[in-house]
Amino acid sequence: MDPIRKPAWLQKKITPVAHAEMEGLLKELRLNTVCQQARCPNITECFGKRQATFLILGRICTRLCSFCSVSKEAPLPVEPGEAASVAEAVKRLGLSHVVITSPTRDDLTDGGASMYAETVASIRSVSPGTKVELLIPDFRGDGAALAAVVESAPDILGHNLETVPRLYYIRSGADYQRSLDLLAQARLLAPGLNTKSGLMLGLGEGETELFAVLEDLLKVGCRYLSLGQYLAPSRMHHPVQRYVEPELFEFYKERALAMGFEHVESAPYVRSSYHAENYLEAHR
Repeated sequence: MDPIRKPAWLQKKITPVAHAEMEGLLKELRLNTVCQQARCPNITECFGKRQATFLILGRICTRLCSFCSVSKEAPLPVEPGEAASVAEAVKRLGLSHVVITSPTRDDLTDGGASMYAETVASIRSVSPGTKVELLIPDFRGDGAALAAVVESAPDILGHNLETVPRLYYIRSGADYQRSLDLLAQARLLAPGLNTKSGLMLGLGEGETELFAVLEDLLKVGCRYLSLGQYLAPSRMHHPVQRYVEPELFEFYKERALAMGFEHVESAPYVRSSYHAENYLEAHR
């Protein structure tokens, strides 16, 4: 299959007019979302349902991953009222489940861990019934930073491996083992914590390599998994090597469940926070 031409199953439409209400609220509260910054193809679907993945700590990343469209410039100071603004948005949207993520902020002493903890506390203070999911960076392996985040007691703690070890050159500044260690340490700090990870497919990974990564995740206690198709944001980014068929995504889902994962979202348009509420709902 020609890797340049998108197949029929990757023709999801984005309708900006459907975003007006959500974008108005985000602008009013001066908030960023990964939906906008990462040019997510699900933005119309999610914004139309008044769902968003909030991007704290600004919109500028300090790393240079070749698969991501998040801005890469000199980072700005952290907004002092950001946690309260996110909590206000959660309350006004009436969210039952919210995902909070951030760019990697290696310029900050704790990598932004304290802001994650503050955001969880702010949401719980105004919307105690909301389930809070965090999708965190690796904090450069800083155990104290991770401990601060875990202590905030999120309902799900996510950290994406993104791809197989052989392809980690596309993740500038990241380290496969360090990411695995983070997930392992989180479970040691809080044995009952739900941990989650995600991978993009179509970057050039082999099937044997993929299943080896899934085994590694299970070994560190990770039981929630997302698998989705990598889509290059531009011709300047790492090129797509393959468009994975929907039937193969379904096969990977069944295989992952048989291996021991408790919940798996696996389809071309799946992203880390896509159908995020399903992970906990499936096990009530």
